[in-house]
Amino acid sequence: ICSFVRSPKGFPKLKNDTFLRAARGEETEHTPVWCMRQAGRYLPEFRETRAAQDFFATCRSPKLCCELTLQPLRRFPLDAAIIFSDILVVPQALGMEVVMVPGKGPTFTEPLKEVEDLLKLRQKVDVTAELGYVFQAITLTRHSLEGRVPLIGFSGAPWTLMSYMIEGGGSTTMAKAKSWLYRHPEASHQLLRLLANVVTDYLVGQVAAGAQALQLFESHAGHLGPEQFQDFALPYIQDIAQAVKNKLKEEALPLVPMIIFAKDAHYALRDLANAGYEVVGLDWTIRPQEARAQTGKDVTLQGNLDPCALYAPKEKIGELVKKMLEGFGTQRYIANLGHGLYPDISPEHVGAFVEAVHAHSRHINKH
Repeated sequence: ICSFVRSPKGFPKLKNDTFLRAARGEETEHTPVWCMRQAGRYLPEFRETRAAQDFFATCRSPKLCCELTLQPLRRFPLDAAIIFSDILVVPQALGMEVVMVPGKGPTFTEPLKEVEDLLKLRQKVDVTAELGYVFQAITLTRHSLEGRVPLIGFSGAPWTLMSYMIEGGGSTTMAKAKSWLYRHPEASHQLLRLLANVVTDYLVGQVAAGAQALQLFESHAGHLGPEQFQDFALPYIQDIAQAVKNKLKEEALPLVPMIIFAKDAHYALRDLANAGYEVVGLDWTIRPQEARAQTGKDVTLQGNLDPCALYAPKEKIGELVKKMLEGFGTQRYIANLGHGLYPDISPEHVGAFVEAVHAHSRHINKH
C-alpha cells in the first residue's frame, strides 16, 4: 500500500493519459470519466478507513489520503484520480480553526464577524509549512498510482472560501457573507485578494508535488447574481489561472491543464470560457448543446450528469449517459457528474456510469 517516498522526481510513466489529452483538446479513443467526490462515503471501504479518525486528522495524514484516493480506482476503470483533501484546509492555513461536527458538517469555531477580524488572519502564508501534508499526500499518491491514471489537485476558489469563513459553515442563503459584499466591499476585496494569493501558491505547490491537473471549485457561485459574480468572483478566478501559469513557467514546472467548476453559474459561462482555464466544469442544470454554444470551441467541457441519476436502474443510467454524450460530443469532453457523489449512492451504479461512458463513447467514435 502507500509507503512514503521523499523525492517527487522519478514518477512512474503515465499509462492512461486520456483525461489529459481531452483536457488539452486532443483527440481521444474514448471519452474520459471521473467523478467529483469519487473518494467518498458511498464506498464501504472509505467509511471503514475513516471510522477511527477525525476528518481533518485524516486530511493531514498523507498515508490515509493516498489510501482514500486509490480506493475508487481499485473498483472502477476511472480515467483520473483526485487527491483526497478538503477545500477548507486553506482557511486553516490562514489561522482559522475548522472542526467537523457530526450531522452538521464543517464548522468554524470563530467565523469572521467584523472587518477587524481580518487582522487575525495570517497575511503571509508559507504554504509548504502550513499545507505541506497535502503536498506529501500528492507525491505519495502519484508514486502509488504507478502511472495508471493522472492525479488531479484542487482548491476552493476565493469567494467560496470567503463565504465559509464568514458563515462559519454551510448556509442556504449565504446572507452573512453576501452582506459583506454590499456593506464592506473594500474589506471583501482585501480578503478575496489574500485568498487568491494563497490559493495560487497552494496550486503551484501541488504541481511541484506531482499533481498533473488542477481543479478550482467555485461551489457557491450560485448564491451570486451576474453583477456580484463579475465583481467578487470572476476577477480572482481569472487572476489565479494567470498567476498559476506564470509561476509554473518561472519555476520550470509542467504547465498542467486547469479546470474551473463554478456551480450554478450558467449566467457566466462565456466569461468562464475566457478565464484562462482549459476545461470548464458544468453542473446538471444546463443542456449540453447550450453549454457548447456559450463556451465556443476552444475549451473542453466537463460534466454534467445529475448525481441523482445514479439512483436510477442501471439500464436507465446507460440511456442517460448516451444522451449526454450525444449532446456534448465525445471529443473535447470529460464525462463527470454535475456535482459530487452522494453518500447513499450504490457503488455498482457508479460502476455502471463509468462503463457506460466508455462503451457509448467508443461506439460513437467508431461510427
